[in-house]
Amino acid sequence: MRAIGIILAGGNNKRMHELSNKRAISAMPVAGTFRAIDFALSNMSNSHIQKVAVLTQYNSRSLNQHLSSSKWWDFGRKQGGLYVFTPTITAEHGDWFRGTADALYQNLVFLQSSHEPYVIIAAGDGVYKLDYNKVLEYHIEKRADITVVCKPIDANDDISRFGCLKMNEDSRIVDFEEKPVFTDANILSCGVYVIRRRLLIELLEKAHDEDRYDFVKDILVRYKNLKRIYGYRLNTYWSNIASLESYYKTNMDFLKREIRDYFFKQAPGVYTKLADNPPAKYNPDSNVHNSIVASGCIINGTVENSVLCRKVYIGNNCIVRNSVILNDVYIGDNSVLENCIVESRDTIRANTTYIGTPENIRIVIEKNERYTM
Repeated sequence: MRAIGIILAGGNNKRMHELSNKRAISAMPVAGTFRAIDFALSNMSNSHIQKVAVLTQYNSRSLNQHLSSSKWWDFGRKQGGLYVFTPTITAEHGDWFRGTADALYQNLVFLQSSHEPYVIIAAGDGVYKLDYNKVLEYHIEKRADITVVCKPIDANDDISRFGCLKMNEDSRIVDFEEKPVFTDANILSCGVYVIRRRLLIELLEKAHDEDRYDFVKDILVRYKNLKRIYGYRLNTYWSNIASLESYYKTNMDFLKREIRDYFFKQAPGVYTKLADNPPAKYNPDSNVHNSIVASGCIINGTVENSVLCRKVYIGNNCIVRNSVILNDVYIGDNSVLENCIVESRDTIRANTTYIGTPENIRIVIEKNERYTM
């Protein structure tokens, strides 16, 4: 493909509450086995983009460990491959990434040393499937300077989390608002952009000279009337997990057969780093209904409408409903969990009850001494 890929995976926000205290948002588990960044990486691989950089910063240890071997996404190659870039202290600067544009600028050498004419920029916290070749073809057809992948605003979307835009009849973007409180726009940005590499370098250098650090506010919004910026409509499933409510909803969406089939049974596939765990074990008293149960789990109780990540132990007479249980959690006998998200490596002692509501999902973080599984 005539493009390189860049995945922005270094940000953090307070909308995830305590869940982002241990890991980057892009490293959050999704659908039991996957992590959020797997979807962007799989899209890059399936689009035959051979050179991809991941820009990490906040709480990046688990994300870096996940990306330690590039073979899972077919980036283990002599030319190109997967690069992981973190902020680097140099003689010229000692700053962290101060924004998305600054993160790109601090890795300008990667752009300058590449030969592909185009760049695909994607967020690391989006859950979707997309052939970037189609976006690039659209970008060339429209003779666009920048193309923004977008989707219609749904009634349940929190517009204050997204860029909202208006397009004319030719799909050219005529207005762009970043995270408005109220808007009459009906389209939101999916955080995926196509731009010519030389133009990106030029815009990043100019933004840096003017102490501007955000790609959306200081490039897209600022140049919306000066550059030819077009929108590419995405009509398939897309979700951004960077809030507690959307993270929970996205995992619950995977309990729907049509969503699971779309991601995991329809080509192209979604890939992730595999773990050497045994298959899930269902003991005689277990009762599992409409749930995702990942490898390494042991089930003794009742699990309904829930997502269990790897190595979760459910004790005798336990009831787990409408919940997301992250990796390596021990739930003691006679416990009840409903409408909860349980943090990884937690131990829920026996005879414990945690109940949230669909409107107010409860985060469970215990600091008990670990049991051995």
